[in-house]
Amino acid sequence: MTAMPGTGVAQRVSSVDSLRAVLVAWIIGGHALLGYAAIGGWAYDEVNEVTFAPAVELVLIAILGPSALFILGTFFLISGLFTPASLAKRGRQSFLTQRTLRLGVPWVASILALWPASLWLAYHAAGRPVGYPWLLVGRERLLDSGALWFAGVLLIFSVAYALLPRRGGASSVVTGRGLLALAVALALVTFVVRLAVTARGTEVLDLHLWQWPQLAAMFWLGIGQARTGFAQWVPPALYRRCGLVVVATLASLPVLALAAGITDVAASAEAFLGGWHWQALLLATIEAVLVVAGSVWLLGFAQRAFTTPGPLARAATRSSFAAFVLQGPVLLALAVAARPLPWPAEVKAPLLLVCGIVGCFALGRLLVTRTPLRSLL
Repeated sequence: MTAMPGTGVAQRVSSVDSLRAVLVAWIIGGHALLGYAAIGGWAYDEVNEVTFAPAVELVLIAILGPSALFILGTFFLISGLFTPASLAKRGRQSFLTQRTLRLGVPWVASILALWPASLWLAYHAAGRPVGYPWLLVGRERLLDSGALWFAGVLLIFSVAYALLPRRGGASSVVTGRGLLALAVALALVTFVVRLAVTARGTEVLDLHLWQWPQLAAMFWLGIGQARTGFAQWVPPALYRRCGLVVVATLASLPVLALAAGITDVAASAEAFLGGWHWQALLLATIEAVLVVAGSVWLLGFAQRAFTTPGPLARAATRSSFAAFVLQGPVLLALAVAARPLPWPAEVKAPLLLVCGIVGCFALGRLLVTRTPLRSLL
């Protein structure tokens, strides 16, 4: 859903729905690969039986890693574009109830049941018997929800928006200068936040506090653009400029990596994650540029490419949130099933990627069409 320009009336925008489904598939595939990466980032890396060779991991990170810096920001931009119309249509109480049911219930269910059960399966398959209390509070991530931390943060932001006073008046489409100013401010705030909470740090509920600056910036950018028609059409000049910025930034990354002497990502990562290091400021800057320009470019690309969704695309968009919720148990179950196979990570990971995406969306489709959970998911 989104709002027509200058109104609070919500309408479906098929290009945005399709983009959301593509991003969900991208995240599921990324998690499938991360389970076999030395640098980690997905729970299976705690018990994996094989990992990528350092050279292979470096190539994968160079190709796919930059997308991880702005994919979630794009989700929050999209959500921000939807939120004002949803609040206007439902009213505050109904809006808060709906968001709590759709986001809060899956989040809590993942913390208490879905994610611990998935971890239990993975740990036992690795010959490490663990109990439910340890899975809740014994790991480095206390009360972890897996990938559903995203839903918890979005719920917090949505509640904050609903409770804060709002300023009326007309909005205008953001300019390139406005996006540049946002990227600069975001880079500085991110660097400061990571002096206290390093990137990939853990905290109770694992809410990724180190990522909040970019998520909040994109959520509020979406809210500010909700009445401008931005969800339906990113202006061509802005779309092209954002695309050029993304391409230039991505092209510079291998040069920057060579200049920084990075040959093993896992061994070199610490200085980039936070603290008074030039590497941390560099990462915060690259991340800010990519999330601001990349999110806007992705939205514009979807508007131009996803114009006539077919039956498969419509089915995928309807089941995308369910697929996102299911990725933890599906990916970990598939990894456990592949564990006895005497294959290297370079074979297992791509296989898991394909099977994981297909399995999550297929099961998600069943949930939203054949079970009472269709009203929740």
